[in-house]
Amino acid sequence: MNDDTTTIAALKEQVRTFAVARDWLQFHTPKNLSMAIAAEAAELMEHFLWCDGPGSGQLAADPEKAVAIREEVADIVIYTLELANVIGLDLAEAIAAKMQINADKYPVDKAKGSAAKYTDL
Repeated sequence: MNDDTTTIAALKEQVRTFAVARDWLQFHTPKNLSMAIAAEAAELMEHFLWCDGPGSGQLAADPEKAVAIREEVADIVIYTLELANVIGLDLAEAIAAKMQINADKYPVDKAKGSAAKYTDL
């Protein structure tokens, strides 16, 4: 599997099949899954704690650290896919809609090269 050949639907099905086989759907409430996403995001952030910007890039490039970082990112995506399964969310549709909202908030002519929030552009 890789990003070029794997669909979101295939990933969602893989996650669903894994959870069903273990009878975990009883625990996969939106509340629990959202909390799991936050917990995994905190674990990801821990890898970069106390690094400056360039240092965080160097850390992510370190082969040993990259494995741990990859696993945390995967955990976040897995829980996100399962949350989408549980609440019946079409992720591609949600992402497309949110990208349009972001494009409206951050027009290229105002946001290009700026880290400012849309309210400050």
